[in-house]
Amino acid sequence: MKQGSLFNTDDTQNSPLANRVRPLTLDEFAGQQSLIGAGKVLREIIDSDQLPSIIFWGPPGVGKTTLAEIIATQTKANFVTFSAVTSGINDIRKIMKAAEENRDLGEQTIVFVDEIHRFNKAQQDAFLPFVERGSITLIGATTENPSFEINAALLSRCKVFVLHSLAPQEILAVLKNAIKHPKGFPNLEIKISDETLMTIAHFANGDARVALNTLEMAVLNANQQDKSVTISEDDLGQLINTRSLRYDKHGEEHYNIISALHKSMRNSDVNAAIYWLSRMLDGGEDPLYIARRLVRFASEDIGVADTSALELTINVFQACQFLGMPECDVHLTEAVVYLSLAPKSNSVYLARENAKDDVKKTGNEPVPLQIRNAPTKLMKDLDYGKDYIYAHSTDDKLTSMKTMPPELEGHEYYFPSEQGHEDRFKKRLAFIQKWHQQHDAE
Repeated sequence: MKQGSLFNTDDTQNSPLANRVRPLTLDEFAGQQSLIGAGKVLREIIDSDQLPSIIFWGPPGVGKTTLAEIIATQTKANFVTFSAVTSGINDIRKIMKAAEENRDLGEQTIVFVDEIHRFNKAQQDAFLPFVERGSITLIGATTENPSFEINAALLSRCKVFVLHSLAPQEILAVLKNAIKHPKGFPNLEIKISDETLMTIAHFANGDARVALNTLEMAVLNANQQDKSVTISEDDLGQLINTRSLRYDKHGEEHYNIISALHKSMRNSDVNAAIYWLSRMLDGGEDPLYIARRLVRFASEDIGVADTSALELTINVFQACQFLGMPECDVHLTEAVVYLSLAPKSNSVYLARENAKDDVKKTGNEPVPLQIRNAPTKLMKDLDYGKDYIYAHSTDDKLTSMKTMPPELEGHEYYFPSEQGHEDRFKKRLAFIQKWHQQHDAE
């Protein structure tokens, strides 16, 4: 016997259009053909009613809940649904107890959890023993990266299926189906061109729910004549004047886009860098976070190839502190343009990494006596500072005095490139090395 479901409604006509026209079979489902197309793994699993525990991961409006409903209509198991937004650990325990009793009777229970990433660790752990014992088959839906949001032990027992944003043509098919669907707009003729529908499809940005909600609002706001509604591009008006940006300052998209900005600048693609910067700013990112990342980039990816890069980014960071958004957006753009077009060198970054490896391997090498300070008589008696040579007292401002621990003598970390101004550092380093070759043996 099926349990109560969040999919059901007693007042279908008053529910949102997206619910009224929700597909009931895989053949009606739009998109995700790499998963549910003929012969594909997810379709085979659903058709055979042999489900493992599953996590559906994807952005909003791509069909995660719809797939769960299709499974609910096809499975012979008890199907229980609840939302992580409204359910607590006591609800989980009640469901698990019922599932254990059903298993003793030879019945399988499938539990669908919407927004599973909203459950805390304790709530997620409550599922684990029942999944392990096979008391339940868990289906979770999440918009967040399961690697970060689902407990590792639980995730290892689930098959993750990644659902992708719908293409405009796929959303167009969803909209056309909604118009002709008997529960879509019953007793109402909708007159709308494919071009206008495609405008809605592009506006939806891969989200079928946004597209259907936009279509429904357009129908409700249109003038009705003789049970007929005509919708033109102009009628969409304010419904599509602002596209919703998918950006979570604390989620995966935050890290994806800052990575895109960093790598676009590293690749000297100024236009891509400006685009990703704008995505972050328009998504509400803290400008100081972006400014800090630019300061890091100036040394990590440019270094002494252009020492003005660090100076500029520090200035931009201070400008962001003084002004804040929206005024500081132009300062951040200036920095991104400069960093994108500046000569690139990671020699400074690699020098730090090379030295870090030696520190890990060698531990606490003692500082050579000649370069230790000797502020007390005891320290002087122990030869602290003995044989120290003051470089400024020499003609070349160079000495043969050893400053590297003996065990690491000859180790090199900094290998300058010939990019931008770094060529000057390379020539200077070559001069110093040649000087030592000539004088160290004397």
